[in-house]
Amino acid sequence: MNEQEFAELSAGHALGALSPEDERAFVAALRDHPEWRPIADQDREAAAVLAEGAPPVAPPIALRSQLLGRIRETETDAGAPLPVPPGPDADEQEETASRAAAPPTEVVQAIQRRNWTRGVFALVASIAVLVGIGWSVGAITDVLRTPAAVRTLAQIEAAPDAQSASGELADEGEATVHWAPSLGEAVLVATGLPGIDDDRTFELWYVRDGTPVSAGTFDADDGDATALLEGDMEAGDVIAVTVEPQGGAPGGAPTTEPIVAIPSAEG
Repeated sequence: MNEQEFAELSAGHALGALSPEDERAFVAALRDHPEWRPIADQDREAAAVLAEGAPPVAPPIALRSQLLGRIRETETDAGAPLPVPPGPDADEQEETASRAAAPPTEVVQAIQRRNWTRGVFALVASIAVLVGIGWSVGAITDVLRTPAAVRTLAQIEAAPDAQSASGELADEGEATVHWAPSLGEAVLVATGLPGIDDDRTFELWYVRDGTPVSAGTFDADDGDATALLEGDMEAGDVIAVTVEPQGGAPGGAPTTEPIVAIPSAEG
């Protein structure tokens, strides 16, 4: 598998739309080529940007023509064709695409600021293919609006090597770490997290051989949270959560005692 083929699988993975066979191919390629992980991370973040920019209304009728128009632009810029689902003839497509509304300005600006153009175009092409093979626009919109942590949790739970471990929080709260070595992903699901000030945040840590390594920050909604851990989890890691200043612990080391520490199984 070359990098371009991996990028195509990565776009489908970000949408949670791969077949079991393609999902296994994606996981194997990521394991064999860790240098390609930034591609997968960019696609996942680009999908989140699109989800944030999608208003909670019924999908517009013109969505198909908008997608086709974006794909046409990509072919012109990249010089390589992308798959286009069957639809109206070329004249009708051209006329419809010319009337299509532009994406919301705030979405375009967010994407440009993050330099995720390649990831977004790949995702748009994947959406068009899904429409062509029968996915409803509403189903695709639901996927885009699903938080990345929730989509990843579903993939972990479906993996044959899914594992989990739990720890207790104060006041009968609980935190559970879900992970699958084959996917290289881990998600924390917590209930009963303590209330914290607005200038504070929760931070995840891999505690490895006694050394904490940051796994990202997250916020809670009424004490509940589903958070995707950043970086690579290793066998035997202890997953800890601390309360830190907004933006994460300065200096890259915890400044408070963990509110929960969850050992993962060895091996």
